[in-house]
Amino acid sequence: MTFKEIQELIRLVGKSKLSEFRMKDGDFELTIRSDSYKKITTTATPTPVIQAAPSIMPIQQAAPIAAPAPAAAPAALAAAPKEAAPEANSNLIEIKSPMIGTFYRSSSPEKPPFVQVGTSIEKNTVVCVIEAMKLFNEIEAELTGKIVKVLVEDAQPVEYDQPLFLIDPNG
Repeated sequence: MTFKEIQELIRLVGKSKLSEFRMKDGDFELTIRSDSYKKITTTATPTPVIQAAPSIMPIQQAAPIAAPAPAAAPAALAAAPKEAAPEANSNLIEIKSPMIGTFYRSSSPEKPPFVQVGTSIEKNTVVCVIEAMKLFNEIEAELTGKIVKVLVEDAQPVEYDQPLFLIDPNG
């Protein structure tokens, strides 16, 4: 399967109502999960504890162990205004990951990052590399502007369509 075919599958799963897509062809396996994918988890419930007593005393059942109640948020924190996220600024545009993989800011550890905050970029400027299935894919900007924020740490896994950079197109 070619890289372009994998990208097309990712795009199709993203547009569909599927939460997970799996494909296996010989040794090749591919799993694509959308944002709506939910892993089912179970939680343990406390069980009553029976206490053993001396033989003269009757056996008594202890009260069930209650799970601690979640701590309420202090009123001061709840009333505090939340810091405005950079995304709230309507003129900023996100550069998103076109694939699942590992994000790298430079082509090797010894080299400087492709871009930094404040870097002016042109269309087709390489902004990062994403490693997917042992292939290093250069990610190019699709617009002209200025890097306002890098949203991902170096060597961090990224998901399909995850924002990587914030760009000011007027910068």
